[in-house]
Amino acid sequence: MEAQRLLSRLSTNGSVPFIKEKGMLFDISTPCFLQPTKWNSTFGLAPCRIRSNRRQYLCAVSSSKIQDIPADLGHHNLKPMRKRLAVFVSGGGSNFKAIHAGTLNGSVLGDVVVLVTNKGGCGGAAYAKEHGIPVVLFPQTKEPHQFSPGDLVTTLRELDVDFILLAGYLKLIPVELVQHFPKRILNIHPSLLPAFGGKGYYGLKVHKAVIASGARYSGPTIHFVDEEYDTGRILAQRTVPVCAFDTPEELAARVLHEEHQLYVDAVAALCEDRLIWRDDGVPLIRSKADPQQYN
Repeated sequence: MEAQRLLSRLSTNGSVPFIKEKGMLFDISTPCFLQPTKWNSTFGLAPCRIRSNRRQYLCAVSSSKIQDIPADLGHHNLKPMRKRLAVFVSGGGSNFKAIHAGTLNGSVLGDVVVLVTNKGGCGGAAYAKEHGIPVVLFPQTKEPHQFSPGDLVTTLRELDVDFILLAGYLKLIPVELVQHFPKRILNIHPSLLPAFGGKGYYGLKVHKAVIASGARYSGPTIHFVDEEYDTGRILAQRTVPVCAFDTPEELAARVLHEEHQLYVDAVAALCEDRLIWRDDGVPLIRSKADPQQYN
């Protein structure tokens, strides 16, 4: 309704009056070619999003002034908005640190706005506190008033979280989160799924099983999260060799090195809206260098 009222108040010269929301005034000025009109996909432009504290407003482009827009301005040239990320960890959080570094150096068009952990004293939580990132403890097993899955969903929605990233979080994600964030929760697993995945396969247990199987290759997998352990759709993988006399620790170090870059690359694609879904439900990453190629 707010978006409709905004469009209805666009004047003929394209100026938009002040919008008052929760006691604050927002002066949203628009170019002269913005007119009150219904969106038409044939214009070749995506709607512009204006984000206030909570709501997003849509502005449509008038066909009567379409010639004022540069010819090379198309959907893929519009700069995506920075995404708001929630990261879940249970340990040291090396993948969390790599993603956070990516948000700071510009390789990831997003910001980590909250860290969720089931271990308040873990290294990932300490890192978050050092960098001013709020930390949420979930689940809270010893609190008199339990912080429920519904409370967690409410908290993440209040923070306007766009995507949830699991980075060594060892608890099963509540079904409430999966339902409220469909196709918006990623996890990284240290084997080439669907092999060596599922309940009980985490940490060195994965690498011990890989070596014992005689597999010649392993590597990290990034997948979307569903209601079960490690069964969601695979988004990206990277292989590393399993050497003849590897220890689990040596293989783990080799896989972890690839995890950091693979996860940052996948999150960057997510934040830049470079994911598409095939008709059979398989997610693909569109190449940044060549939009016609998929990874």
